Amino acid sequence: MLSKIPLAKLDQLNTLGFTAQASWLVQAEKPEDLPEVFDFASSQALPVFPLGGGSNVIFQGNLKAVVLQQKPHALEWPEIEPDNLILKVSAGYSWQQLVLDTTSKGYFGLENLALIPGQAGAAPIQNIGAYGVELADTLQAVEGYWLPEHGQPAKFDIIAAKNCVLGYRDSRFKHDWKGRFIITALQLQLSKQAEPRLGYADLQQRLEEKQQQPETANLPLPQLIAQVVTELRQSKLPDPAKIGNAGSFFKNPVISQQQADELLKLYPKMPHYPATNGCKLAAAWLIDQCSFKGAKRGSVGVHDQQALVLIHTGGGTAQDLLALAEEITSTVKSRFNILLEREPELVVV
Repeated sequence: MLSKIPLAKLDQLNTLGFTAQASWLVQAEKPEDLPEVFDFASSQALPVFPLGGGSNVIFQGNLKAVVLQQKPHALEWPEIEPDNLILKVSAGYSWQQLVLDTTSKGYFGLENLALIPGQAGAAPIQNIGAYGVELADTLQAVEGYWLPEHGQPAKFDIIAAKNCVLGYRDSRFKHDWKGRFIITALQLQLSKQAEPRLGYADLQQRLEEKQQQPETANLPLPQLIAQVVTELRQSKLPDPAKIGNAGSFFKNPVISQQQADELLKLYPKMPHYPATNGCKLAAAWLIDQCSFKGAKRGSVGVHDQQALVLIHTGGGTAQDLLALAEEITSTVKSRFNILLEREPELVVV
C-alpha cells in the first residue's frame, strides 16, 4: 500500500535544508509497489523523482513531480553466520546503520565507509567512498526496476556490479541508466577474514590508540575501525542535523601526470595521489589555496574546518549556494587551470 502526501514539504528531506515542495510525496512499502507508483504518476501527468536521504541533492525551487521514497526492510541474517556472506540490503536502509550492523558482527567491507550520510540505494549511483575504500569493493549486484522504454515492458531485474561501470564517484546510474532504473536493493559481499584498509596515517594512529584502551580493545576490529572513521569524520565535517550541507561538494580532480608534474614544481607540498588515468589532486587543498576556507556569502559559505564542504546556515536558496560554487570554481580554474566538478545533483523538475 502506498502513502501519498500532496504538496509535500521537502525542507527536512534534504540535508542542505533548502525550502522546496513536491507535487506529491509517495512512500513505497516494498519493491512490488513500484508499478503502482508509476501508474499514479502517469495519472497525474508527472515524472517520478526517487529520493533517498537527500544528502546529495540541491533542490532549486519546487518539484513538479512525484517524489518517491522507499521504506527500509530489516536485514536478514542467517542463523549461523558464515565467514563470507552475501547480504541483501533494501534501498531505504540507513547507510550508517548498515555500517554499524555489519561491523558489530565482525564483518569487514564497510568499516571505512562509516558516517557517510544517506540510504543504501543511493550508494551505487555515486559509488560512495572514503579512506581508500569504495562501494565497488563489496558490491556484488544491484536489484531494481526497469521502466518501460522503446516498446519494452517494465520489469524487475538484478544487475551484476561489473555491469554498473562503477568509477570514482560515478556509475551508469548517473548516465545512460538515469531515470530508467530504480534501485530497490543491494547485494554486498562481506567477510570476517578480510584485511583492513589502513593506508591513511591518521586512521592507523587512532586505531592503535583505541586498541590500547580497555573499553574498546576487545571490540571486533571492523567495529573499531568504523568507530575511528566516525570520530575522524566528525572532527572534520559538520553534522547536517546542525549545519546544512551535502558533504563533499566537489570531486577530487584527476589530471594528467604531465600537468601534475608542472604544478608540483610550483607547489611541492601539493597533495597528490596516483589514479588510473593520471594523478588525483585534493580539491579541498586547491580551494584552501584560494583562501575560501571559512568564507561566508550571506546564509551560505565554506566550512571553516573542511574547504570541500559548502554550508547553508538557513534562509538561503540554491541560487546563493550555486553562485558561491561558481565563484570557487572560476577562481580555482584561473589559478591552477583545473575545473572542479560538483558532486551533489542539482534537482530541477
